[in-house]
Amino acid sequence: MGFLTKTARLNKEYKITDEEFKLLRDFIYNLTGIYIADNRKYLLETRLTNRLKELGLNSFSEYYYFLKYDPEKNKELERLYSVITTNETSFFRNEPQLKVFQNIILPEVIEKKKKVRKIRIWSAGCSTGEEPYTISIILHEVLKNEISSWDIKITGNDISKDVLLAAKRGIYGEYSLRTTPPIIKQKYFDKIGTGKYKIKDHVKKYVVFKQINLIDKFQVKLIDRSQVVFCRNVIIYFDDEAKKKVINLIYDNLEDGGYLFLGHSESLHNLSRSFIPKYYPGSIVYKKGVDHE
Repeated sequence: MGFLTKTARLNKEYKITDEEFKLLRDFIYNLTGIYIADNRKYLLETRLTNRLKELGLNSFSEYYYFLKYDPEKNKELERLYSVITTNETSFFRNEPQLKVFQNIILPEVIEKKKKVRKIRIWSAGCSTGEEPYTISIILHEVLKNEISSWDIKITGNDISKDVLLAAKRGIYGEYSLRTTPPIIKQKYFDKIGTGKYKIKDHVKKYVVFKQINLIDKFQVKLIDRSQVVFCRNVIIYFDDEAKKKVINLIYDNLEDGGYLFLGHSESLHNLSRSFIPKYYPGSIVYKKGVDHE
């Protein structure tokens, strides 16, 4: 494998061949379940070019063999996960869903668990942490002073170690808070500089982050059984086979009567008949178990 000089790699233009695309596409799919369609070939080329330049490699074939056999492959896999996933998110994203969670689903969970006072919520594909922290804020808003008497754990997971490190820091810019009500921003964030906000410790207290691969059943089994799972804007990156696998693993994780939130453009149509769709204004929520209503 011939490594390029710094000047040569910065000036080199990289083009991915059909064969290289298929090699890398299949490699990524087998690892993560993320499927990159043929018409997205340019996307893979664009996102991986900087990795080739950084490593001083001549071609996408060399990058493939680097990922397969190089002693540094595990470190590079972390970089790969970061560049192939889209981490577009914000606090309080998709307000209609969150209103259903806050006003309908969460009170039901609280009533059901009032004797054991134990709540487990899973944010599957949490990116930089905005979603699990939003869930924690909503729990504070609903439970108020009683929250300290509850055993609460919100698990945020992602395949990318880089985004999880950012999530653990809990520091965000204005863009991440663009959909956050001003009163919530004032109440649950500390301003630490120009356009920078840090999530307050009492919000962070109930959130833990873990790196897992959603298609790995052994890793998913390490997540606590949940009453609610948020898996929003995640399965759109999978093909039908991987989607079904992830949905089945989420089903197994949920307690009977538990709820699944998907992204507004996502659906369980043709993927699973194990959930009961519940329709609310601007939102569909999927319930596990037999509906007696």
